[in-house]
Amino acid sequence: MTTHERKIAVIGLGYVGLPVAAAFARSGAPVIGFDIDKKRVAELHAGHDRTREVEPSDLSLPGLTYTNDATALRGADFFIVTVPTPIDAERRPDLGAMLAASKTVGQVLKRGDIVVYESTVYPGAVEEDCVPVLESASKMSAGKDFTVGYSPERINPGDKAHCFETITKVVSAQDAPTLDIVANVYGSVVKAGIHRAPSIKVAEAAKVIENTQRDLNIAFMNELSVIFHKLGIDTGDVLAAAETKWNFQKFYPGLVGGHCIGVDPYYLTHRAGKAGFHPEVILSGRRINDDMGQSIARECVRMLARRNRTPATVIILGLTFKENVPDTRNSKVVDIVRELQSSGVTVQVNDPLAIADEVRHEYGIELIGMDALAPADAVILAVAHDQYVKGGWSLVKRLFKNDEGIVLDIKAKLDRASKPGGVELWRL
Repeated sequence: MTTHERKIAVIGLGYVGLPVAAAFARSGAPVIGFDIDKKRVAELHAGHDRTREVEPSDLSLPGLTYTNDATALRGADFFIVTVPTPIDAERRPDLGAMLAASKTVGQVLKRGDIVVYESTVYPGAVEEDCVPVLESASKMSAGKDFTVGYSPERINPGDKAHCFETITKVVSAQDAPTLDIVANVYGSVVKAGIHRAPSIKVAEAAKVIENTQRDLNIAFMNELSVIFHKLGIDTGDVLAAAETKWNFQKFYPGLVGGHCIGVDPYYLTHRAGKAGFHPEVILSGRRINDDMGQSIARECVRMLARRNRTPATVIILGLTFKENVPDTRNSKVVDIVRELQSSGVTVQVNDPLAIADEVRHEYGIELIGMDALAPADAVILAVAHDQYVKGGWSLVKRLFKNDEGIVLDIKAKLDRASKPGGVELWRL
């Protein structure tokens, strides 16, 4: 049973919000799950989670309700905002969803209520951008009539080991009494422990550098991959040797997409720019990672040209931003598709997990079933879904014309020792 008496509302039922709502409902707390997407709400009522993050049995937990009616939020007094914080076409922070959610919550706020944001932002966003919206919509004052906090999300899509309850929860608030309540509420479900940050800005900064650090480490690996290819050395072999040292950090080259690592550094650089500082290391890493899709496509075109495979057909296996999840937001595989198409290559894309309607709407790409793929000159194993990895060379080889062709194995998942004859293998 819950150890607090707060009535919780979760605003935004995506990859972050739904697991949060389910976790609190499992503890016995009443939870209102709110989302503006009527289709999403209908699916949850029907027991279907398109993100595959929550088990079907948890979707019908007692006390967990779903709605797209904002007036239903009046029954809550502890609001958790978990809406997306993407970047725009100019790679600037887009707080549109967060500000809209703030207005929605502000219109139902009562005295004594608490609003906690989990969305990733730059330091100062909650107090400088969101609080004024809450005050305007509620006609009340933050710190006097209601209070706010920040507790950065750490959901890792597709990861069943590191989930909401098993990851240390960072919490912060604008005053000590509110911090006690926020820590108590989250502590009722998070078994891994609570870390109290000294301020909201500190908690915001901690979250944004978590992903920025990972982004930079992957950028270093991607740059090493470029260097080692020029030297005729396999990057995987180099890393396997280097990892024998006890303090060598294990990172690997790859495509950096999704709604966190490929986005969050721009929030930090944006805020740094407003403070009069131009970050060089962070932006350099971003440029390297943002260019990887096009770089892989160009390598594929060069390999095809060496084999005189023009016009060429290429099959891409996987479109989601990471393995074993259906999420295609900010997928860098799309960059491979676009660059190949600009070079006159016919591209076919297969992904057993991606949602075809979303892919069509967002990228204009038609997913093709495995049995409907036309024979190809090259196959790019872009996303290491279990289905592809288990299929191995037998799956890949049957996609070729005349049982031979080019394979670009982005995550180095295919066994080199079992490579069929007539196949040219390239690994990132």
